[in-house]
Amino acid sequence: MKLYLECNMGAAGDMLMAALLELLPGPEPFLQQMNHLGISGVRVEQIPEQKCGVKGSRIRVLVNGEEETVHDVSGKPKAEDAFHEHEEHEAGHLHDHEQGHEHCHEHGKAHAHSHHHFSYEDVRGLIGSMDLPVQVKDDALAVYAQIGKAESQVHGVPMDQIHFHEVGSMDAVTDVVGCCLLFHLLGAEEISASPVHVGSGSVRCAHGILPVPAPATALLLKDIPIYGGRIKGELCTPTGAALLRHFVGRFGEMEPMRVKKIGYGMGVKNFETANCIRAFWGETDGLADQIIEISCNLDDMTPEAVGYASDLLLKNGALDVFVTPISMKKNRPASLLTCLCRPEDREKFSRLILLHTTTLGIRYTDCRREALRRSFETVETPYGPIRFKRGDGYGIRKSKPEYEDVSAAAQKHGVSFSEVCSRARTADSKKRS
Repeated sequence: MKLYLECNMGAAGDMLMAALLELLPGPEPFLQQMNHLGISGVRVEQIPEQKCGVKGSRIRVLVNGEEETVHDVSGKPKAEDAFHEHEEHEAGHLHDHEQGHEHCHEHGKAHAHSHHHFSYEDVRGLIGSMDLPVQVKDDALAVYAQIGKAESQVHGVPMDQIHFHEVGSMDAVTDVVGCCLLFHLLGAEEISASPVHVGSGSVRCAHGILPVPAPATALLLKDIPIYGGRIKGELCTPTGAALLRHFVGRFGEMEPMRVKKIGYGMGVKNFETANCIRAFWGETDGLADQIIEISCNLDDMTPEAVGYASDLLLKNGALDVFVTPISMKKNRPASLLTCLCRPEDREKFSRLILLHTTTLGIRYTDCRREALRRSFETVETPYGPIRFKRGDGYGIRKSKPEYEDVSAAAQKHGVSFSEVCSRARTADSKKRS
């Protein structure tokens, strides 16, 4: 199963938790587990919410019976202004009296509670003590490590000097742990998300007024596609950014999928656009992913040298390599070498092409592909075991014997290639009938 997160209104911990919770058969087991984790004074509730006429839910985290409040850049509380600030539950930013920094209430939150503080190690200890699956605790610790590193870099102090408000910590730990637990319970095989809307304008903290996205959020969103817009306020927060960075494997358009369920996680604020994260849960008939096409023109290499380079690329894991005859300027005959690879392998194959061909430059093209699900199965034939490559999806089934197995069997038994293929297909047909 696949999960796609639509972040047209940014990402916040409580909104993401609400959207994911709507994908489960029922909320009660999750809520009961969250309310018995031993987080001091915390209670998690799911409440119905509507935005622009669309029904969804909101997660309310109560710390000692109270929710945190938000102030926008004008100083108005959240109930008086629906345009500037985006509500969500997060930890407080750095608090370091020794360094002379004022405390920055994250995203304009004003705490009416006493100023007790948790260190980064306190947070780690709290998560480590919870009765949760090991994977959930590891994920939560990794998310908090990302937040801590971002805070450390923004404020120029070591992570062990970062402190969080006690109340804010309880609130944010709940968001992080809750989302990590839901990702674990859902068990998606693939998680992708849209580019992230970060909002625009400014956010108030004790340091003063900061631009949106806030500095820590901007660091956490590095290399992730983001955009601003006409909505004034903070739409993506450090916790939301850290959760996306940790769990999402691809950012881009939604690829074809059969949607089985949709979760709506609502924020507190009201905008012209429905303030929510949508979580799409579904499956695909085949394989859809991104690939890179690397190509170059070669007019001064022998066919043998081009063949050597092609074989080398395939042996190093290229998805495919092919050579096309072309004519260059002055009608010079040449070859177009094309290598298909995964995005993360682009640098490796670029270097191999530059090293093992005569080209002085290469071209890149980002591609999307649709493919049938592939699997292998071995059938027994009079000439020994022969592997079959199978493709399934979109109501289509294909299969064919592997060339290497057929070739080896034909040479070993002194028969033709077509004879081995024919016997293999007969054996495969009997096995599948």
